[in-house]
Amino acid sequence: MFSKILIANRGEVAVRIIRACKEMGISTVAVFSEADRESLHVSLADESICIGPAQAKDSYLNMTAILSAAEVTGAQAIHPGYGLLSENARFAKLCRESNIIFIGPPPEIISCMGDKNEARQSMIKAGVPVIPGSGVLSDSTEAKKEAERIGYPLLIKARSGGGGRGIRLVESSMQLENAFQMAAAEAKAAFGDDGLYMEKYLNPTKHIELQILCDKHGNVVCLGERECSVQRKNQKLLEECPSPSISQALREKMIAAATAAAKAVSYENIGTLEFLVDRDENFYFMEMNTRLQVEHTVTEMVSGIDLVKWQIRIAAGAALDFTQQDVVVRGKAIECRINAEDPANHYRPGAGTIKMLHTPGGPWVRFDTFVYQDYTIPPFYDSMIGKLIVKASSRQEAIRKMKASLCELVIEGIPTNSELQLEILSDPRFEKGDYYTDFMDQLLEKQGPDEKK
Repeated sequence: MFSKILIANRGEVAVRIIRACKEMGISTVAVFSEADRESLHVSLADESICIGPAQAKDSYLNMTAILSAAEVTGAQAIHPGYGLLSENARFAKLCRESNIIFIGPPPEIISCMGDKNEARQSMIKAGVPVIPGSGVLSDSTEAKKEAERIGYPLLIKARSGGGGRGIRLVESSMQLENAFQMAAAEAKAAFGDDGLYMEKYLNPTKHIELQILCDKHGNVVCLGERECSVQRKNQKLLEECPSPSISQALREKMIAAATAAAKAVSYENIGTLEFLVDRDENFYFMEMNTRLQVEHTVTEMVSGIDLVKWQIRIAAGAALDFTQQDVVVRGKAIECRINAEDPANHYRPGAGTIKMLHTPGGPWVRFDTFVYQDYTIPPFYDSMIGKLIVKASSRQEAIRKMKASLCELVIEGIPTNSELQLEILSDPRFEKGDYYTDFMDQLLEKQGPDEKK
């Protein structure tokens, strides 16, 4: 087992990893930008090193600075968290060349699954259903030909990256040229790769993802599914586990597909396979995230398995000490992402100083965050400041528990989306579990055109 790990991330996920390491008796090294000098993860770690200015490109994406920090402190491994460098194959390769363990899949697998087109082809070979679509498009002329074959409406998607960037909905041939150019430009700016492909646009659908753990000894375990259909602009807002609306028969089929997919690419460490599911319970592979997910918490709550600790153990060479038959889901869990954003200003991300902070408590209530009273949130990073997670024996009880917890959560000094989360939980469609990825569009439509922006 490792004696020291460097966390190449910030915010709540850095705090989450540090806590896991402390429980395992592993020393930690935090890296931070100048803007994050007062962040919680810096004070919780055993050591900390400033790696650059506020902008992420000069600090948290500075591979040389991070690797140098690991070497100077004697860290044997680097945990990348999620976002930033967590799915960067080049960084994983540099870690290996520097004799530092990257806590995640090998760079070859990250590269394979990060290329959405290559991932599609791998899934087809594994017998996993995929959405009808194209290969990588050379230009807009080829895109027009492929669009006629696939049929409208369709989605133009970036080959690299994620987080909803580089995606455009095209409903007719009139929109194709402009959408293609805009998606390419956004993908180039976000990922340094303007490669695009197309998929048939399926609607309505549910966004269901499956969590897998794979060790270096060929063992694969799927920890079940998460419902992730509550999204705004392709960004998840609320997740629950298990999904309230898929049958046990479909669940078993999807677990089998996820397991087959992981084995087909000889996957290692933690991973998430994302699927779209239509009203007839047909499911289609969308993409694979080769990292820890923000919403891993709900899986932990119902499975009792600490995913971060198992990431570390697997990276150190340990074998899974449980099998698929040992996985038992108990209860229902819901996670609400708490974002620093202004509902009165089109939910624009905000920054500022937290004047008062009170977090909810009680059995099976968890608030993962990096903020504290009098902390000033910098304006340079993602707007998520915390995750509120609850678990109960039934879904109805979990919804009531989440509502009570949101009402108890007090964050003064900055605007947050807590009221929006309460609206989501109170919507009849959500209460019934009968909602799809267009749920937020319909909810915000009720509030008026200004709120939808």
